[in-house]
Amino acid sequence: MGCCDELAIKSPPRYKARRSPPTDLLSAWKGDPSTLGGVERRSVLKGLFGTFVGVTLAPSLVACNPRAQRVRLAFCSQLLCVVPYEFTRAEGFFEDEGLEVEYIYARGGNAAMQALVGGAVDYAATSLDVALQAAASGAAIRRFATTGQLPLFALATAPGSPIASLEGLAGATVGISGLGNADHALLLYLLQRSGVDTGSLEYATIGTNLYEALNAGQVDAGMVQEPALSLVQEAGGRVLFNGMDLTDAERFLGGTYEFMGVAVRAAERDERLDEMRRLARALERGLRALRTASPGDLIAALPPELVTGGDPGRLADILERYRLSLYPETVSIDPASSARVQEANLSAGVLAAPVDLDALLDTAALGADAPSGLRAA
Repeated sequence: MGCCDELAIKSPPRYKARRSPPTDLLSAWKGDPSTLGGVERRSVLKGLFGTFVGVTLAPSLVACNPRAQRVRLAFCSQLLCVVPYEFTRAEGFFEDEGLEVEYIYARGGNAAMQALVGGAVDYAATSLDVALQAAASGAAIRRFATTGQLPLFALATAPGSPIASLEGLAGATVGISGLGNADHALLLYLLQRSGVDTGSLEYATIGTNLYEALNAGQVDAGMVQEPALSLVQEAGGRVLFNGMDLTDAERFLGGTYEFMGVAVRAAERDERLDEMRRLARALERGLRALRTASPGDLIAALPPELVTGGDPGRLADILERYRLSLYPETVSIDPASSARVQEANLSAGVLAAPVDLDALLDTAALGADAPSGLRAA
């Protein structure tokens, strides 16, 4: 499973129609540990194959180009995953490529992938963990572009814990969302690479209440995301490993760890190749632009449903702190980065056998014959 919370929003195409964020949008992100991306878990919307709920948008934020080619892209609802996509659309980069992109916010990466395999959408953007598991189950998909090069997890101790290093976790109880989930696979991979006996730890499967258990000292350490990580640090917890930081990833994992990326149905790869390249070219422009954009502009690109209701400073700080690490400058897939994710999933027993990465990762789609600006590394 991926990292994402359950949410389903159908978002109409929006183009570059604003520079100043609306007031309600800038009162963003509560930092409440019971929320993810400002959407309360108790008010989670129905799933992708249930009822779609339209995002309420001001008329100035919606545009329709009758000459544009319309495509539907499903992805998970984790806020940090969707930033490059929403920012790319808000800046008009899809429109420049003659594309009108409709986003479907799904109940996590698995639901987005199911929508792709089932033909409900044209593309799915998910974590590589989800794509690997889909391929292992027989799904004929090709992943051709990346928008995230690091996982959204960090390993932190409970406030007041004496644990100061990975080696100090021996005999400790570590909280995870669930066995076989992306955070569990990453944790086992991290421990193995650091020479820590994974059998010396107890693993507590806590689900969505992991922050509360960690903050209360019910577990010694836990795999958390933002904003929970910031809240744990403020309460006195230590960060043993931050997967959202490129320096930590290089030190502990050996490099980047392929995360968010776009896949297409294998049977449609050739006929959609030009469209895929235009989509990727627009996303690459977005990735490069977001590296220097103000946090306010990044927040303004997001649907209000994801960010309304809290502290704009916390979200802005998180985006400023992590964007250069989380988001690559190019959409070209790094096979070595992808291999690390596969190794982690094999270590956790999520995959019974290796997936053929040459078949799953379509590095040729954006290769030497691609339009200028989209050359594979």
